[in-house]
Amino acid sequence: MIIEMIKHGSGVLVAVDDINQDKLDKFKIGEQYQIEIKRSRNPGFHRKTFAFFKFCFEHWSAEKHGQAQFIDESGQFDIFRKNLTVLAGFYNEFYTIKGSVRIEAKSLSYANMNQDEFEQHYSALINAAIKHIFPGCDKTVEQKLTEFFE
Repeated sequence: MIIEMIKHGSGVLVAVDDINQDKLDKFKIGEQYQIEIKRSRNPGFHRKTFAFFKFCFEHWSAEKHGQAQFIDESGQFDIFRKNLTVLAGFYNEFYTIKGSVRIEAKSLSYANMNQDEFEQHYSALINAAIKHIFPGCDKTVEQKLTEFFE
């Protein structure tokens, strides 16, 4: 499980948003956990990307599910962002034991991308959102989607 965190001045790590807080809340008080800390290449950009996904997710869930609450919203959000990443063309194909093809979203590890891949990725995400989440949207929505990455 990956949880995006920010270190506060007091030295405490806290979740960056409600969805990450929901993941954090699943841990039991008093239990010991092993964690691996990694710093993003550009934490500000990573936050913008997740804000973009959250904006798209909220629109999608309101449009498709009539403001319904998901039993596991953080799990649904993870599936949603992976699906949007696949629709943007960033995925790997694997063969299952049964011989069918399984598609999995590529990681959003910007630390492993060069600048060209970085720019292609967010441009493709915007295009996929316009096509699949906001079909027929006006220029105002397109501008809002683009602003996440400025």
